[in-house]
Amino acid sequence: MKTLIISSLKTFIIGAILLGILLFLPAWTFNYWQAWVFILVFLTSVNGIGVYLALYNPELLERRKNVGPAAEQSPLQKVVITIGILVNVGVLIFSGLDHRFGWSPSAPLVAWLGDALVVVGLAINLLVFRENTFGGSTVEIFENQKVISTGPYALIRHPMYCGVIIMLAGVPLALGSLWGLWIIVLALPVLIVRILDEEKVLANDLAGYAEYKKKVHYRLVPFIW
Repeated sequence: MKTLIISSLKTFIIGAILLGILLFLPAWTFNYWQAWVFILVFLTSVNGIGVYLALYNPELLERRKNVGPAAEQSPLQKVVITIGILVNVGVLIFSGLDHRFGWSPSAPLVAWLGDALVVVGLAINLLVFRENTFGGSTVEIFENQKVISTGPYALIRHPMYCGVIIMLAGVPLALGSLWGLWIIVLALPVLIVRILDEEKVLANDLAGYAEYKKKVHYRLVPFIW
């Protein structure tokens, strides 16, 4: 337990430093309360998920650590993940610049709503991890993997990506940047490409997935897509 606490604190501190650089440097001020709250909310939520996985599903935690373009097996997914990383970094930097130059000032309530969306999105991901021990960060089939059709998977085929979208939508709002939402909108086609390509892999290599697609018709949003 002591090792886990030290590891979590280390992760929190490193994350706070990196997020601080990406937010306070472009904002050119530490007088940015939205950024302070976002860092606390985001890192507390992420570390909470990490602690849960370390205690109850360390195998999944190790799978989640294998992330990034180099970890992907297909060239298409390498490109998709690279764009995804650039989008995430871009939203943070843009939001900091927005705060600095006042491009889209918003009420404090908007920031609190954004923080709530961040928590909700990450909470959905936690539900996914509790239901699916094979929810890795890469598009691949693991040994002994099986189709999961319970919990959030009974509603949509990709609940983790749904959680990611909700979280990403909350980030610019939490940072007080309304215009930052446009970066998220522009990134949606990239996520759609990832999902469609991932479904090809699952349908070809995961037994029972084709039948699961017939049972659960929607990918991200019930009754829409």
